[in-house]
Amino acid sequence: MTRTAAALALALAFALPAVAGEAPSAARLAAIATQYLKDNPPVPGARMEVAAEPMETRLALRPCSGTPTAAIPGGRAAGSRITVAITCPDDGGWTVRIPLRVKQFVSVLVTTRPLTRGDGLAADDVHAEERDVASMGYGYIANLAQIEGRALARPLRAGTVLAPGMLAGRQAVHSGDSVMIVASIDGISVRAEGVALGNGDNGARVMVRNANSGKTLNAIVRSQGSVEVIQ
Repeated sequence: MTRTAAALALALAFALPAVAGEAPSAARLAAIATQYLKDNPPVPGARMEVAAEPMETRLALRPCSGTPTAAIPGGRAAGSRITVAITCPDDGGWTVRIPLRVKQFVSVLVTTRPLTRGDGLAADDVHAEERDVASMGYGYIANLAQIEGRALARPLRAGTVLAPGMLAGRQAVHSGDSVMIVASIDGISVRAEGVALGNGDNGARVMVRNANSGKTLNAIVRSQGSVEVIQ
């Protein structure tokens, strides 16, 4: 969530003070919406900058005897523009939607040098920078743990913000790893210890060497440290 999924599951209602029994002005509604979003950040821990979009200043709203509530319509709080709906709970009450411009600054990983397709990523290849992630529709990577064992799916220039789509599959087998070789013959599974001669994620083809016979075999990676011989 992931953090993003948790952020999108914002509460559908949130009590707001100081407007019960009065007809709030456009400025007051904008201030309430802005504070609500700051209190319920879409990306937990992000440093936020929120500003209300221009709106009609001459609102003809009736006084609200109940306490108005705020919500993100549909629970969606992604992107650089977010709408907060403020609702009066009275019978026949009103709902006003307040459009907000949002910046959410988070520490993300940025490449320190040009990298080529197939490169693995180490600590020296990236550094942390604070960036506005609200405008990053392609996502971002915040720490090295998210990319452990992954390789690049395409070359990258220095200064590129790492995103999930830039990474190839996680490698379940690395060259030199000890692996369990499984061969199926007439419905019978035979197992032997071996050594991987290449890297691969689940489903990838790699060459392996049988540790006992020394024979080199074609195999498919089935799981971490396990391969199946191709007949």
